Amino acid sequence: MFTLKAIPVAIIGSLTASPALAEYTAVDPIVASPVVVTATRQEQNSFDLPLSIDVVDSAHIQDGKLQVNISEDLARVPGVVAQSRGQYAQDLQVSTRGFGARSQFGVRGIRLYADGIPLTMPDGQGQTGTMDLGSAKSIEVMRGPFSALYGNSSGGVLQIFTADGPKDPTLDASFTAGSYDTQREALKFGGTSGDFNYNANLSHLESDDYREHAGVRRTLFNTKLGLQLNEDTRLTMIGTYLDQPKAQDPLGLTKAQWEQDPEQAGVGAENFNTRVERRHTQVGAKLEHDFDADNAIHLMAYGGNRFNLQFQAVGTNAAGTGVSSAFVKNLPPNANNQTAGGVAQIKRDFSGTDLHYIHKGILAGGAYSFTLGANYDTMTDDRTGYDNFTIRQTNNNTLCGVGVNCGVKGILRRNEDNSVWNFDQYAQAEWSPHSRWNLLAGVRHSDVHLENDDHYLYNGDSSGKVNYDKTTPVAGVLFKLTPTVNLYANAGKGFETPTLIEMAYQPGGIGGFNIDLKPSTSNNYEVGAKAYLGSNTRANIAFFKIDTDDEIVVSNTTSGRSSYQNAGTTDRKGVEISIDSDFGNGFTGYASYAYLDAEYSSSFCNASTAPNCAGGTLVQSGKTIPGTYSDTAYAELAWKHAPTGFSTALEARAYSQVYVADTNNDTAPGYAIASWRGGFNQDIRQWRISEFLRVDNLWDRDYIGSVKLNDSNKRYYEPAANRNWLLGLNASYQF
Repeated sequence: MFTLKAIPVAIIGSLTASPALAEYTAVDPIVASPVVVTATRQEQNSFDLPLSIDVVDSAHIQDGKLQVNISEDLARVPGVVAQSRGQYAQDLQVSTRGFGARSQFGVRGIRLYADGIPLTMPDGQGQTGTMDLGSAKSIEVMRGPFSALYGNSSGGVLQIFTADGPKDPTLDASFTAGSYDTQREALKFGGTSGDFNYNANLSHLESDDYREHAGVRRTLFNTKLGLQLNEDTRLTMIGTYLDQPKAQDPLGLTKAQWEQDPEQAGVGAENFNTRVERRHTQVGAKLEHDFDADNAIHLMAYGGNRFNLQFQAVGTNAAGTGVSSAFVKNLPPNANNQTAGGVAQIKRDFSGTDLHYIHKGILAGGAYSFTLGANYDTMTDDRTGYDNFTIRQTNNNTLCGVGVNCGVKGILRRNEDNSVWNFDQYAQAEWSPHSRWNLLAGVRHSDVHLENDDHYLYNGDSSGKVNYDKTTPVAGVLFKLTPTVNLYANAGKGFETPTLIEMAYQPGGIGGFNIDLKPSTSNNYEVGAKAYLGSNTRANIAFFKIDTDDEIVVSNTTSGRSSYQNAGTTDRKGVEISIDSDFGNGFTGYASYAYLDAEYSSSFCNASTAPNCAGGTLVQSGKTIPGTYSDTAYAELAWKHAPTGFSTALEARAYSQVYVADTNNDTAPGYAIASWRGGFNQDIRQWRISEFLRVDNLWDRDYIGSVKLNDSNKRYYEPAANRNWLLGLNASYQF
C-alpha cells in the first residue's frame, strides 16, 4: 500500500536510478533552482548551498490570490505551517519544523525580514501583517541550523523581497471581491528615471470573514526607492505603514461549539466586543558600497513605532462572560489587584542597525568569501492594562453585570515600561576547495537584555531585568555527486529567548512580569540531497533532527491571555520533500510533503510551580508537542495556454490531526481540502488586463484552521471557512 511516508523511499530510489546521474553530463534544466540571498547574504544559486531553502516567486504570490496573508503562499513549502486564523485580530501563526507552534499571536522562533530590514524585534517576536504581497518579488524560506546566523531564533528565516520598479513608468490598479463581503482594492505605481527606481503599493481590505464577530478593515502602504549614487554605491529606502482600526476577535470554540455551529463567536466575544486596533510605521535604509570586485560593505538602519490596543474577554463572574456585582462594589486599587485588566495597550518604539563587510578571493585554488558583521537593535514598550468595563449611571441587569458597560476601556490596572536591546556579532565563510566540494560555516554571538520597570505597585513591584547571551556555531558541507545531484549535511546550535509578550503574565494569567522564563537552546542536524531528474524536474529531500533544552511552552490560556513556562527537553525529527516539474505543453506540477515527529523527551509539570505538581498537570515524556502536525502535504497542477492567455490550476493540501494540549487528550482532526483558480491575461497596446476566479475549499469541508494551546476552558478551536470564492480584475498601463 502506498502511504505518504513511502515518498522518501520512492524519491531516493528515483535519484539512484536516474540515467542522468550515471552519465555525469551537465544539463540545461527547464526547472532551474532559484537564486537566493538569505543563506549567505549574497546572491547564490540555492542548488549549491548545504541547507534547506525554498523560494515562492511573484507568480505564485499574486496570481489568483487575495494577496493579504502569507498563509496563501507558504503551504507549498515543506516543513512550514502557516494557516489562516479566520480573523485579523491576532497575527498569523507560522511554524517551521515545530518552532513557533506555541505562539498564540504573532511569530516566534522564526526570524522575519522585508528587503533585509528586520520585522522581528530583538526579543524574538515578529508579525507578518506588514508584509506587502501585492508588490512582492519573492519570499525566501530558510530552515535548519543556519538560521542561527540571523540571531535570536532556532527555527528558520522568512524574508520577503519587494520588486524593483519596471523600466517604464507603470500604473497598476486591481479590485478583488469575494465571500463574506470581502473586498480589496490596490493601486501600484513604479518605474525608473535615470539612476532612480521606485515602486509603491497602496491596498485596502474590508471583510466580515467567515465567523461571527470577525470583521476587519485595514490599509497597507509599502514603498521601495532605489538610487544609484555612483558606479559603486547604491542606496535603497523602504517604508511601510499599516492602519488597522477594526479587527474583531471571534475567540476560540470548544469542540461541541464547533460541531454545533462553526460560524459562531466564542464565549464573551460579543459581550466584551473583543477586538484589536493596530497601527504600525516602519522605515529603513540600506547603503551598499563596492570598494572593488572583491570587497564590499553594507550598512542598514531602520526605525519605527507600533500601537496595539486589545480588548479581551476576561470576565470576573463565575461563567467568565461578564462582570460580577461584587467586583463592581470593590473597585481597585485595593481589590482583586492581581488582575492586569481586560484591555491591553502597547505603544512601541523600535530601531536598529547592521553593518557587515564582505570579502571574496581565492584560497588554495578554490573560491572563497567571508562576511563579518555586527548589529544592534532596541525596543521599548509602554504597556498599560485597564478594566474592560466602566460603571453605568443606570442599574439595568445585562449579560456583562449589574450597572456596567463592557468592551470599553476602564480603570488602570497595569502600568509598566518593557525594554529590550541586543548587540550581536557574526561571521560567515564559504569555500570551494575543489570543484565538487562546497563548505559553509559561521558563528554568531548574541547578547540580549530585557528589563521591566513597574509603575503600578498595588499588586506588588514586578520590576526586574535579565540578560541572556549565547554563541551559536554552525557548519555545512555540500558534495557534488554528479552535475545533477548534490548531497549535503549541516549541524549547529540554536538559541531562542522568551519574548516580552510571553513574559507579560505569570502562570495562571495573572498580572506581573514572568522574569523566571529561561531561553531555550537546541542542537540541530540535517542531511539532504538536491537533484535534477532530467532537464524538466527538480527534487529536494532533507532529513533533520533537533534536540532542545528548556523548551518554551504554553502554560495556560484563559480568555485570550496566555502565560508560558519552560519544559524540559524535546526531540524533533522528520523529513521534507519537494518536486517541481515542467511537463511541457503548458503543464507544470509541484508537490511537497513533510513528516515531523515532535515530542517531549522528559516529563515536566504544566501550569504549576508547587511541589508534587499540585494544581497543575504532569506531562509525561513521549507526549507530542501540541500545535505540531506530523504530516503535511501540498500539490498543484497548473496549465497555461499562451495563445489565449488562459491559465488554470488545481491546488490541494492535507494536514494530519494536531494535539491542542500537553496532555494529548484533545485533538483538532486532520483534513484535506482543494482549491481551483482560473483566469485570462490580455495585452492591448500599452494595457495589460487580467481577470481571475478562485474557489477555495471546493469540497466544502468543515475543518479547524488554527488552534489555541492549553486553553483552560477547552476553547481550543478556530474554525476555517467553508467553500468560498474570489473574483479579481487587474488593469496595468505602461506609460
